[in-house]
Amino acid sequence: MIGFALYGPQAASHRVRLAQYGQVLHQDGIRLHVDSLLGDVYVQARYGQGSSLGLGWLLMRAALRRLMLLMRLRLGLLSKPVWLYAELFPLVPAWLELLLLPSPYVLDLDDAFYLKYRTGMLRLLAPLLGAKFDRLIESAAAVTAGSSELVSYAAQFNSNVLLLPSVVDTDHYRPARAAGTDLERPFTVGWIGSPSTAPYLQLLEGPLTQLAREQPLRLLVIGADCPPISGVQVEHHPWDAATEVGWIQQFDVGVMPLPNTPWTRGKCAYKLIQCMACGVPVVASPVGANVEVVTPDTGFLAADAAAWQQALRTMRDDLALRRQLGMAARQRVQQHYSLQVTAPVLVQLIKSLG
Repeated sequence: MIGFALYGPQAASHRVRLAQYGQVLHQDGIRLHVDSLLGDVYVQARYGQGSSLGLGWLLMRAALRRLMLLMRLRLGLLSKPVWLYAELFPLVPAWLELLLLPSPYVLDLDDAFYLKYRTGMLRLLAPLLGAKFDRLIESAAAVTAGSSELVSYAAQFNSNVLLLPSVVDTDHYRPARAAGTDLERPFTVGWIGSPSTAPYLQLLEGPLTQLAREQPLRLLVIGADCPPISGVQVEHHPWDAATEVGWIQQFDVGVMPLPNTPWTRGKCAYKLIQCMACGVPVVASPVGANVEVVTPDTGFLAADAAAWQQALRTMRDDLALRRQLGMAARQRVQQHYSLQVTAPVLVQLIKSLG
């Protein structure tokens, strides 16, 4: 079985939506090979972490390699079904991708990709590409969608839609052995993500500035940069698979601020799930899957600056509450948002397609 990813393992979409299921599928006799259209070199250059020289050649070579792989699938030289994350190629119309795709295929969505060519910088392409994802959804044997918002959208075009949240392996994401006992450092608010979502941290500038006036405050940002915030001890650390759990375990509270837009309503709350699996309570904007993931016994939903300020202050001032919420958060992930829960569901879906 081939899983078509857009980016290499450094991208969460590659690891979380596809690759982490490889071992579990293998145990059930299904071999998953994840093919990345664009590798980590491209991702690093996109986020200003490497040279952009030669990207045109990389894109051309990536497209040719994927076309050759698709030809082998068409000739029956590789096993099916195919698991496609989002799209085969950016900027290519649906009719051409459907000619290239073997049948059956499963389409995976963890963002509101159907808006990609309808809004923002690419909206001028709407006449050609605006309905691309509608057609890919319609033609898929099944759709795996990361949130209820995405399930509802896909169900308009396909009757076989499976809710498959972005989950973690709870054997790997675990609480620190002595969680909450380091009282020497300042109260630590933590965020983990990528440069594309880091601008949402601007929503916390006011609340964090006010809290920093009251007591020392540390903001730990993993995977991106954050502009300075008055009075706040801001730390940036690059994302690394070997260290991310250790950083999350330093959070006193994990945060996921989001503006309320059509795009963000398709988000899958993965940042929260990572924190909660490590026994860290959370505060989040009531947008998208955040509303489903966060319950009153695991954290707070904060709709505006005043609510953010109050929620974080409550967390800061009540260590016993943080521990209680963190334990419940861990249990919620184990029961609903863990690889151990979703993998058997995915295996059953794949086997049903023959």
